[in-house]
Amino acid sequence: MKLLSKLLPHCRYGALLLLCLVQVGLTSGVAQSKPKQGQVAQKGAFYTGVYPSLLREAGYSQAAIDQKVADAYHDIFEGPNKVYFEVGDSMAYVSDVKNHDARTEGLSYGMMIAVQLNKKEVFDRLWRWSKKYLQHQSGPLEGYFAWSINTATMKRNSEGPASDGELYFVTSLLFASNRWGNTTGINYYQEARRILDASWKKDGTGDVYNLINTQHKQISFVPVGDMYNWTDPSYHLPAFLEVWATYAKDGHEQFYRTCADTSRAFLHRACSAPTGLNYDYTEFSGKPHATSWAPPAFRYDSWRVPMNIAMDYVWFGKDKAWQEQYARRFQGFLRGKGLNTFDDQFNVDGSRPDFILPAGDVKKLRHSLGLVATSASASLMRQDQNLAFVHALWNAKLAPYEDGYFDPYYDGILYLFSLLHLSGKYQAIKPQPH
Repeated sequence: MKLLSKLLPHCRYGALLLLCLVQVGLTSGVAQSKPKQGQVAQKGAFYTGVYPSLLREAGYSQAAIDQKVADAYHDIFEGPNKVYFEVGDSMAYVSDVKNHDARTEGLSYGMMIAVQLNKKEVFDRLWRWSKKYLQHQSGPLEGYFAWSINTATMKRNSEGPASDGELYFVTSLLFASNRWGNTTGINYYQEARRILDASWKKDGTGDVYNLINTQHKQISFVPVGDMYNWTDPSYHLPAFLEVWATYAKDGHEQFYRTCADTSRAFLHRACSAPTGLNYDYTEFSGKPHATSWAPPAFRYDSWRVPMNIAMDYVWFGKDKAWQEQYARRFQGFLRGKGLNTFDDQFNVDGSRPDFILPAGDVKKLRHSLGLVATSASASLMRQDQNLAFVHALWNAKLAPYEDGYFDPYYDGILYLFSLLHLSGKYQAIKPQPH
């Protein structure tokens, strides 16, 4: 296979440096299906239907919270600095504007936001564009998605996938199937199954594999070549794997549940430092994995880890004791660096890294909104009622920094995700009557 010359690296920020190989409705405050025997003790919102709103607990009115979420959505999807762009009468994409491309990360994030906020047209537009321009329809990569495309030339920057994109595509499609059914123009369930079924057919032919490393039962960094053999802690979303086990119905239910538990155990190892920090890329053991584009450290990808752990804590509640002490360590470290001043890249021991990974064309440490947002979501796991991080997020602005730098894509989406989590609006969407 002559895939090597086609595949570019999966580097989230900066220049591309490395060649890569290739029912009951779910609305806020509405109770859901009766917990099964043995599930009551976990008290996860997936079983109880009760999603906490720390923003309400912090003293903000529901009207103000709803407006805050609406404003954030407007800024990202509709305003003058939006990252969502419609194409024709039926498609749209989300762009990482600072890197001048569209990525499966942002497209699938956009779909998740759309299904959470019941914006079907936005969801459908993003899915149609992703399927048309990024999903492989044949060959060893069939069913997977090219992770990056230049939206000016419509030339793919890489043919290879990034496993987190497929992870979010599948989960958002399953939620869309539950929310809207499969008879309104797109069979969401069928599209989710196509990705999963294609993944299960990948046996190494053409050096392409399952999204999940089946030996280690962990999501791969890229399911192609050697990158199948290491991971990214921010791709570990045990809550999503529990959703797959419940709604994918592809015969791999127990495998997904086992993988969810394996991810929880992995995160214990990956976030073992006294600071709670983790490396961007690791071996399956949680030890750092060096790349050609940056030395191991806590950087942009890692910002998502506290938000992902908080989601699992709220939805399924299967690892609460460790998750609570993790949140204490992580927020305690950041508080020690200054609640309103902490930087956005660290060595995992908390020291300043010698190498600063650029964001787009900008190479600078800053007090980034994205990390402010996800560190606030960690408050969902705190039991001491200290909501300082929640107030910090409420007072933060999706606006240019003092030096003019502005990232409505990554900063903006993490900001909106965290507002959804902290308001109880980010939910595991269950089947609804159609």
